[in-house]
Order: sequence, then C-alpha cells, then structure tokens
Amino acid sequence: MKIIIENTLEQYEKLFTLNNERENYFRYTMMKPFEEMWNIINVPLTSKSPGGYDVIMATEMLGYLNVWETEMGTEALARFKKIQAIQKVHDALQRCLDFMNVNNLTLNTDELKSGLYIANPKKLQLQKGYTGFGGIPGFIQVILFPNAYNISKLPAVIAHEFHHNIRFSYFDWDHGNITVGDYLIIEGLAESFAKELYGEELLGPWVSDFEKEDLAYSTEVIKEALHVKGFAEVSSYMFGDTIAKEQGYQPVGLSPFAGYAVGYQAVQSFMKINHVGIKEATLLSTKEILANCGLFSN
Repeated sequence: MKIIIENTLEQYEKLFTLNNERENYFRYTMMKPFEEMWNIINVPLTSKSPGGYDVIMATEMLGYLNVWETEMGTEALARFKKIQAIQKVHDALQRCLDFMNVNNLTLNTDELKSGLYIANPKKLQLQKGYTGFGGIPGFIQVILFPNAYNISKLPAVIAHEFHHNIRFSYFDWDHGNITVGDYLIIEGLAESFAKELYGEELLGPWVSDFEKEDLAYSTEVIKEALHVKGFAEVSSYMFGDTIAKEQGYQPVGLSPFAGYAVGYQAVQSFMKINHVGIKEATLLSTKEILANCGLFSN
C-alpha cells in the first residue's frame, strides 16, 4: 500500500507569507488532496454562497488553527520543524503498517494520505492541544499545537487514527444508526491499538486523565445507554457535557470524553478476560465485545 504524507510544513510556510489568498491556498493546495474525504462527510472545499459552510468553516469548528493566525501559526511551525514532525508521522505510519501486514490485517484502500495540521490550542484545550481524524479508510489527519505535553504523544494518536482505518475496512460506519455501544468499542479498540504499539504512558488525556471514581460513575451511566442511537445522542455520551453544550447536544451528566475512557476500559477488560490480542479484537463485533467485557454485567 502506498503512503502519501503531505508536506504541510512547507505548505504552512508558504501560507503565512500570503496576504489575500490564504483561504484559497488552504482550500486548493492544503485540503485538495483530501477532497474525497471531505466530500464523504459533506464538506465542500468552497461553499455555494459567500460565507457559507465549507472546508474553512469546518476545519475551524474541528479545531484547526484559523489561517490568519500568523503569529501563533509560525510559532507552531517552528516547533514542528525542531522536532522533525513529518519524520515522526512517517515513522508512526510505517510502524502501524508493519503491524497490520504482520498480522494479516488489511485496509480497504490502495493509498493512504496523511497530513499534520496546526491546531487551535484554545479550541482543543480539553484535548491538551491535539486530536485526529481517521474515520475514512485512506485518510488520516492529525491536528496538533505542539507543546510539552503532546509532542511525545504524536505517534500514539496516529496509531489511534490508523486503527479507525483498519476497523472501518471491516465494519461500516452508519452515521444515523450508530449506537453508544458501537462508538465505545470503536474508540476503545483504537486506543488499545495505540497502547499495543506505544505503551499506556502515551495514550491521550481522554483516557489517561480520568479519575477512578469518575470512571466508575460514567460506566454506570453509559451502561444504561448502550443501545441509544443517533450521532447527536451518542455524542453526548462519548464527549461529555462540556462539548455537548458547545455543539448543541443534550447533556447527560458526564465529564469530557467519558465514552472514550469507558470504551477503553471495556476493550481492555474484554481482552484480559478472554485472552484476546488487539488483532483478534479488531475483527470482533460490538455485540461480542460488550457482552463479554465484564463491565456491563447485571
């Protein structure tokens, strides 16, 4: 399989020298390679009407840095260069690919495009300045504002997103019919894959920063909602009240990323109880993992 890593450091360097054409450069140079991905999730590169919904608006909502934030952007760019970030992306993707090949897993694509983008640290404050998207086989984007906390975690978040590519090569993502249980297992498997490759200490704050008492409480709340269906409803359980309120979802009494933490515990518990590795777990259904993880038994 061919891996293509966009040279976003070079692209950002060019972007920050532009005056009037930044938005078009971002659309047609930086996001154009991912046009198929954006089309699948109904994000046009250019809106049909001025000021309408397009890739500029969508990326800002998702936590990418505004293209006009020159000072903050050049600061992040300098840090990316210092840590040789593109090489880190390459090494992480290769490690994921090697694991996949050794374990006879496949991606439903002949080509994987990846890009590293500058995050808005205020927008991604709860995520400690970084996140990613890998829900469509063939595409991985990581959005990160490099800081002392998250630089070391870059390979692990790439592994997390890579696992989404694998999982969705075997199981379809049904946006309208996704259940809390489905989403729990998707994220729990992805974080378990990151642990397999890089160790627990490099996992995201959505897992590592969760208090034991809060985890127990969240598990009880989510236990009663495993069959809740629909992306907006499910998101309330996965992302917690703070983000639910921001996005206009109904809060359900949970801390940020409760669903991610509970999902990780569910998958880890399932693997331990049943003596199953991440390769085998990746190919199992939501139903099988939930029924045999020991977390939701009455």
